Amino acid sequence: MDLGLRDARAVVVGGGRGMGLATARCLADDGARVAIIGRTAAVLERACEDLRGRGSPEAVAVVADACDEQRVHEAFAELGDRWGGELNILVNATGPDVQGTFDELTDEQWRRAIDQGAMGLVHAVRAALPLLRKAEWGRIVNFSAQSTQRQSTVLVAYTAAKAMVNSVSKNLALLLAPEEILVNVVSPGSVASEGLVGWARSVGVDGDDPYRLMAAITEHFGHPAQLPRAGLPDEVGAVAAFLASRRNAYMTGANVNVDGGSDFT
Repeated sequence: MDLGLRDARAVVVGGGRGMGLATARCLADDGARVAIIGRTAAVLERACEDLRGRGSPEAVAVVADACDEQRVHEAFAELGDRWGGELNILVNATGPDVQGTFDELTDEQWRRAIDQGAMGLVHAVRAALPLLRKAEWGRIVNFSAQSTQRQSTVLVAYTAAKAMVNSVSKNLALLLAPEEILVNVVSPGSVASEGLVGWARSVGVDGDDPYRLMAAITEHFGHPAQLPRAGLPDEVGAVAAFLASRRNAYMTGANVNVDGGSDFT
């Protein structure tokens, strides 16, 4: 399917690995001009080499911590100069690395979860909006999590941050609708991300096998999907890319589960 992305200007925050990279690949495959933002230069450069070998030969990496508001604004200013002051697509694919039950978490961990999981998105949207408003068309796609709908006691801070993503995204959809800038959310379920695969290996499970990975998730967390396997990053990236594209012309304010059917139980 042609998503209408040829020469579209796209930024993926958190695009160096995992579902962010999978989304960036889908955008590049359709001919978008892709920039990825993240904290680790080596990771970003490897990802950029991959994107340049696809449909984005001028893919660019910008090192910035989404929690650092000033650096985020500098990053978008750099990209604005590169792209004539316009941006069509912003994807926010970052998330907090905080786990623990309510009884275990410190105030510092709560602050880090909110900063990484929600305030980074706020910084990116604030910096990107002037560029999005100058473009002929604009899309914002924010990554949340299916755990906002099915709670896990060890993800209380993570889930709280993602719930903020949901609320902010819905409000942005309302705010930007008159300008026809569409804002949507993707909520992945149990997906074979680097973190989840690494966890599986730590408990003696082959995390590269999505069927065994789902069995381990079911055993340890009680979060099975209707499908008998974990999802793959590329499967989430494809949905995010559609929401970011011109093919999506009338969806805004939506929260799309990509979770193997786990919200049915």
